[in-house]
Amino acid sequence: MPVLGTRPASSMQIGPHHFSGRFFLAPLAGVSDRPFRTICREMGASFAYTEMVSAHGLLHGKAQTLAYLDRDPAEVPFAVQIFAAEPEALARGAEAAVQAGAGMVDINMACPVKKVCGTGAGAALARDPAAVGAAVAATVAAIPGIPVTIKIRAGWEEGAINCVEVARAAEGAGASAVALHGRTRAQGYSGKASWTLIRAVKEAVGIPVLGSGDVWTAADALRMRAETGCDAVLVARGACGNPWIFRELKAAERGEPIPPPPSREEWIEVVMRHVALQIEHRQRQRPHQAGDAQEEQAVRELRRHLLWYSRGRRGGVAFRRGGVHVKSAAEVRALIDLQFPPGVPWEFDAGWHPAQDAGGEGS
Repeated sequence: MPVLGTRPASSMQIGPHHFSGRFFLAPLAGVSDRPFRTICREMGASFAYTEMVSAHGLLHGKAQTLAYLDRDPAEVPFAVQIFAAEPEALARGAEAAVQAGAGMVDINMACPVKKVCGTGAGAALARDPAAVGAAVAATVAAIPGIPVTIKIRAGWEEGAINCVEVARAAEGAGASAVALHGRTRAQGYSGKASWTLIRAVKEAVGIPVLGSGDVWTAADALRMRAETGCDAVLVARGACGNPWIFRELKAAERGEPIPPPPSREEWIEVVMRHVALQIEHRQRQRPHQAGDAQEEQAVRELRRHLLWYSRGRRGGVAFRRGGVHVKSAAEVRALIDLQFPPGVPWEFDAGWHPAQDAGGEGS
């Protein structure tokens, strides 16, 4: 079996926390909840952030916001990504996250969504390096001893690339690491991510730098490390429907041959485990809800993952049509057996690439 490139150095540190590898699951809005983080960690992800959580929501104890803090006790450190525009809100939100068990807090300064940027949060916050410094300083002061990291974009638009200045401001204010998605806010998730800028940020600061953008395969992740010198790689959309990417990367870190793609049986096992984890997650959030309603809601929440798991596979189109109607674990399994029966070809469609029909998730 082939080996993916040269074995990379496999350990790194952020603040007091040591990580056994350098390939992390990125904070993905609406995606990286406890079930998906668990699946990716079991596959070999060395670390995983929560999805983006409103600092204001944490302060007001909103049920939906608090649901984002559901975690496996084995997630150590537990890293919560928060967003807000005001330094005080970020500081108080960070305190609430730490009280809920967070051992690391990441400030989102990368989300391009209009609703978030319109409040001055997300990518809008990173338009001003001084504002970035104030936000980081307030958060660091509020949670002494807990690493504060940030995630940023290349800049607001092509004529306003400021990621190096923002990274330096964050470092000067006490940030323990900075993650860079190499696209501008104006790009959203279109075009190409600039890995050259990831290298520029790495050369400009002394804290760890995490790279993000256009990591669709294990080979992409290894190439990003080699080309940019970043300390770790955040795998985002490349992990959606393909958590096995972390199995490949873990093998590469060990200098081992890459494992083969999942068999039909392995694929079914992971998909159905994800379904079971999602139902358990829903049960923890709504313990007084009727069991059937819990399961139906959990499967509805999981539908986007079911669609991603089937991308590029023969029979995937019919599976996706049926996937929008399933309401229980039994119905999911029945649909799998119907559209992916034993004995049929199990390879991907010729010419398919994971970047095709990928949605705009994450930041």
